[in-house]
Amino acid sequence: MVSTNAKGCYLVNGSTLIEDTENARGELSGLGISESGIAAAKENTIAYGILKAHNTSGNMDKLCIRFDKLTSHDITYVGIIQTARASGLEKFPIPYVLTNCHNSLCAVGGTINEDDHMFGLTAAQKYGGVYVPPHQAVIHQFAREMMAVAGGMILGSDSHTRYGALGTMAVGEGGPELVKQLLGQTYDVDMPEVVAIYLEGEPVKGVGPQDVALAIIGKVFGDGFVKNKVMEFVGPGVKKLSADFRIGIDVMTTETTCLSSIWETDNEIKNFYEIHGRSADYRELKPGKVAYYDGLVKVDLSSIRPMIAMPFHPSNAFEIDEVNRNAADILADVEKRAKVSFGDKIEYSLRDKLVDGKIMVDQGIIAGCAGGGFENICAAADILKGRFIGNDRFTLSVYPASTPVFMEVVKNGAAAAILESGAILKTAFCGPCFGAGDTPANNAFSIRHSTRNFPNREGSKVQNGQIASVALMDARSIAATAANKGVLTPATEFDGEFEKYRYHFDAEIYKNRVFDSKGKGDPSVELQLGPNIKDWPKMSALPENLLLKVVSEIHDPVTTTDELIPSGETSSYRSNPLGLAEFTLSRKDPAYVGLAKEVRAAQDALVEGSDPVKAFPELSGVLDTVKKIAGDGALQDIGYGSTIFAVKPGDGSAREQAASCQKVLGGWANIANEYATKRYRSNLINWGMLPFIIDEGELPFKKGEYVFLPGIRSAVSEKSDEIKAVAISGGSTREFALRLGNLTDDERQIILDGCLINYNRVK
Repeated sequence: MVSTNAKGCYLVNGSTLIEDTENARGELSGLGISESGIAAAKENTIAYGILKAHNTSGNMDKLCIRFDKLTSHDITYVGIIQTARASGLEKFPIPYVLTNCHNSLCAVGGTINEDDHMFGLTAAQKYGGVYVPPHQAVIHQFAREMMAVAGGMILGSDSHTRYGALGTMAVGEGGPELVKQLLGQTYDVDMPEVVAIYLEGEPVKGVGPQDVALAIIGKVFGDGFVKNKVMEFVGPGVKKLSADFRIGIDVMTTETTCLSSIWETDNEIKNFYEIHGRSADYRELKPGKVAYYDGLVKVDLSSIRPMIAMPFHPSNAFEIDEVNRNAADILADVEKRAKVSFGDKIEYSLRDKLVDGKIMVDQGIIAGCAGGGFENICAAADILKGRFIGNDRFTLSVYPASTPVFMEVVKNGAAAAILESGAILKTAFCGPCFGAGDTPANNAFSIRHSTRNFPNREGSKVQNGQIASVALMDARSIAATAANKGVLTPATEFDGEFEKYRYHFDAEIYKNRVFDSKGKGDPSVELQLGPNIKDWPKMSALPENLLLKVVSEIHDPVTTTDELIPSGETSSYRSNPLGLAEFTLSRKDPAYVGLAKEVRAAQDALVEGSDPVKAFPELSGVLDTVKKIAGDGALQDIGYGSTIFAVKPGDGSAREQAASCQKVLGGWANIANEYATKRYRSNLINWGMLPFIIDEGELPFKKGEYVFLPGIRSAVSEKSDEIKAVAISGGSTREFALRLGNLTDDERQIILDGCLINYNRVK
């Protein structure tokens, strides 16, 4: 079904694969490929050409990328613009789209999200941007319809910024990386490896894009096969897929932890641009005659069957038929996974979902950038036509990804089929994907064509004893399950026909409602600041010495950004750094905030010129030990703060708040065996936090103890490979080594200055 090969490979004429072995040159020569052609093969990938066109460094090993366009939503754009304003922003130098698809509910948690929307509108007016009002479109659908350009690059402050199927290399990053672009700086990264995703065959009836995506994720996530690499989709199977089908696979590449994605383009994509009135934005993209790839993922589309990603990760993927055959064993495995995430905090079981040998589902959702596309909804409507979902506990909600898609399914009758079945059709909204909409009942089991099914991602609150479960499935199998009144059912059991629907894009919908400055701002416009929109607190530069208290210790195999800072119930505080910080690690380690604040009190006292020990008496004995290690002079230039240890933090969202909330609470560092994604590590750096790496094995410290870093500022400045650290436990000490990994000169300076805001103020 899906296989991987870590050896490099050559792709000849877009179809013939040759492994990079001792015989490769001979095989290539036999196909008429010269030595010069072989030497240039690495430069013949689609990704290389696009990166070269956007690189400003002159060195293709060390990229400094300027993007063509930017996009953000209403959970991220306020912080980005506030940060850029603090650094001297005068106008948006490139097209910047502000969508309103996350905080679309206008009153949540006691604050008014509409204040953020008015901030966004006035910012677009003042600085020259594009503002998409709530419920018009989810961020990525608008970008597909109105922003993508074949051969272009887009940077977005959302992890699912993926438009590779349309020929656009897109990257999802934390907000500070967008700030850099707004200030004329660059996105700096080593040239990534490029992995060929070679598609062959053709999907069988009932299989949709989510099925293909989950099969790929299930194969490559665990061993990090494409981590921080570019996935380049090639091969004869590409032509067998519609534009919507390709888009549905592409958006899920984020869950592999790749850096970006790109697909070869053809008449199918040309037609997409024509339908959307943007023919000039299309061009054909394909690898050169012979292209070299650093790895290979081979996908036989014809062998893929309807898939389900069981809780609590998209990579926990099975064929639905397998789950139905082995339901008891697989549900028991899910319960074991729950123990890893939740411990004994709550009682968790899915055994009651197994009724007479069948798995019963409580809720179905088809939504967002992954599920809310035109073809997905039409296929679901075909399955539901003439059937009804029943009047028991099972519910189904369908969210078209944009108003133009909504309009078209109304016109072609798909909406009627869905509504007549008992399902509900709703407006464009990302809420179900991150816990701000359609939160299931306690212990409910929800199947969703959305992007993630992390613990608590659906909005339940473990700290209150409430937990539900989400499994990911394709819209087609969700509809088949709905037609079967909640009995888990693969769409391959649908015995009807799928109609061929023609899509007509109504551009007037956006022309009549979206504010587009056409790149010209009006400096006289005053930003509208609601009472919950706050500036960032001041942050100190990195001192020569650091004393850190370990205030949280997480040994889960992977820690998601949702566990570092919850998504759903915190949405209303995303524009209030101090208010949002109160939720940090609340689902994973509720004691964290209080412990971090205790240490922060010492740093606050130091900055104010008072006695840190009075502010935090626990320091007294620890400082005696510090003096023994480094002498009295060490206290002349020292900082106090907190750190956390996590095995592999940062999987999932690009939200910078996963790092900034720690910094606001006095965090100076993370210590990890590895970082799950580049974007989380970048967020740490941009907020002035040290992204330490420690070798796997027994830790030299534990929660509640201290780590002293003598000469840390000098070590960062001098680019030391290893950082000396001393664990302090009572009066005993243990010296150990930490690493920072590769840092650019600018990243080092950002850490030295204390954060990106300080760095730009100094500049």
